[in-house]
Amino acid sequence: MPKKDGKDKGDKEKRYRQPLVSVLGHVDSGKTTLLDYIRRTRVAAKEPGSITQHVGASEIPTDVVYEICEPVMRALNLKFEIKTGGLLFIDLPGHEVFSNLRRRGGSVADIAILVIDINGGVQPQTIESINILKERRVPFVIALNKIDTLYGWKSEEGRPFILAEREQPPSVLAELEKRLYRVVDQLATLGIYADRYDRIQDFTKTFAIVPTSAVTGEGIPDLLTMLIGLVQRFMLDRLEITTEEGRGTVLEVKQQQGLGTVLTAIIYDGVLRKDDTIVVAGVNGPVVTKVRALLVPEPLQEMRATKKFRRVDEVSAAAGVMISAPNLDEVLAGSPLYVVRDRERIEEVKKEVQEEVERIIIKTDKIGVIVKADTLGTLEALIAQLQKEGIPIRRADIGDVSKVDVFEAAVIKQKEEKFAVILAFNVKIKEDARREAGDRKIPIFTDVIIYRLIESFKEYLEELKRREEERVLSQAVFPAEILVLPDFIFRRSDPAIVGVEVLRGRIRPGYPLMNESGRRVGTILDIQYEGNRVPEAKAGQRVAISIKGGVVGRNVKEGRKLYTEVSEFEDDKARSIYFSKMSDDEKELYRRILWIRYSRGASSPD
Repeated sequence: MPKKDGKDKGDKEKRYRQPLVSVLGHVDSGKTTLLDYIRRTRVAAKEPGSITQHVGASEIPTDVVYEICEPVMRALNLKFEIKTGGLLFIDLPGHEVFSNLRRRGGSVADIAILVIDINGGVQPQTIESINILKERRVPFVIALNKIDTLYGWKSEEGRPFILAEREQPPSVLAELEKRLYRVVDQLATLGIYADRYDRIQDFTKTFAIVPTSAVTGEGIPDLLTMLIGLVQRFMLDRLEITTEEGRGTVLEVKQQQGLGTVLTAIIYDGVLRKDDTIVVAGVNGPVVTKVRALLVPEPLQEMRATKKFRRVDEVSAAAGVMISAPNLDEVLAGSPLYVVRDRERIEEVKKEVQEEVERIIIKTDKIGVIVKADTLGTLEALIAQLQKEGIPIRRADIGDVSKVDVFEAAVIKQKEEKFAVILAFNVKIKEDARREAGDRKIPIFTDVIIYRLIESFKEYLEELKRREEERVLSQAVFPAEILVLPDFIFRRSDPAIVGVEVLRGRIRPGYPLMNESGRRVGTILDIQYEGNRVPEAKAGQRVAISIKGGVVGRNVKEGRKLYTEVSEFEDDKARSIYFSKMSDDEKELYRRILWIRYSRGASSPD
């Protein structure tokens, strides 16, 4: 039976599970410390740098929620019955693991807390978190954290923000408002309209911001009140338990002392029992196995922090549970988990699981990058981000980087070098693959944070673009029309040195020149302006130029015009770069010069 029941006003009894709450945000924004305060444990202190490194789940029972929220509810004169039981907080090392909370068409997480450092504001991982929350359609409340660091802030342990605000000096309140609305403005540029929670009229249109301190606990009562209030008001239907057969998602696949390979899973619907048959996705296809043991954490404790588990015969949604069963080694994190009690349905469910995996994995013949990730969830999130950036994908799969991946990238290299790369998220590179990539000069980008991985690749693309531009521009001759000034002949030949005015375009040393008949007269050796060498002369400038091959009176005549012999690139990419550096006037001049070159003295189109 479900462990948390609720009843509506009708005759039919409905059962509701606890809402699943996840916490996301930029590194060092205070995610773990915030959870730590809520759970009254010291998870953060046990992890390096106070940055979340592991995942677990903790149940906050109803009575604890009431206890924490009571001061806020009293101050705001609010009264409501919590129908859903308590809250199940999922402790995540950032949004990469949040990705494993995947569920077809969305996320297992019902609501999220987006933690923003009041000092740092919206940062790259904040934006990435928002993007993933939007993609998974997960509503969220914003915790504007670290209010205790505002200069002059008067702290009091665990006090609601709405009460703490009343005790602050005007200068502190002014600073709070300034930083709050800086974040509001930053969020607005991302299409997120937010305001302080106690100033919002319509919660369906505006995201709530709750000022908090994860260190002193100020604002935590307000935050939990907002969470439970929004859940009760807007998402009760989503929390209804609809089946007896358990459904869940695999968060982690790991080794557990004394148990071997186990799964950490979140059960979001139905019941999972010892000896149940479950179907999950594996590296080589669906895995069907029988549950040997179920282990759950104690309330208000976190799995990894305490390592204290108790065996149970069954768990009901919602629950974080560790599953021991045979043949779990190849199971994919982020995989759906289904209980099947009718053996005749096993093949049907296996097919369903396989189809879900195949919807995520990409295998095409298109030109694009090779993507490798450690879990289904992170692969799905990485693909979504790459597609949003307009980066084409040839293949996206789970597992370490192998020689096959390098060979695939090498095929791409023959057609489009910039996409001949492998993007590897939190996976290993096999030694032979590393050697092969080195021999074939295939870049492999690796990282454990999605935005950094994509940023590295984008920087690589920029560098390639810069180098290509340098190559093209170093050999490009841009269009120019110059007038040989009468009475400014300094040397008649070998080389001819004459005064000219640049009428249109630009000239540089090395540019070949032709006359009005389209015949080559020579090459610019040097350009001088007021006695000094200059690398370039532009329209409107009068300069002296030396022309190798030019002979005044024969192919260079006073009062006549000369033109640069412009480049003609056959390669589309080079041509695109070349024209991107020209003004509209230069493009028009380019066409005129080509006409002169190929018409050889015919009448001008003008």
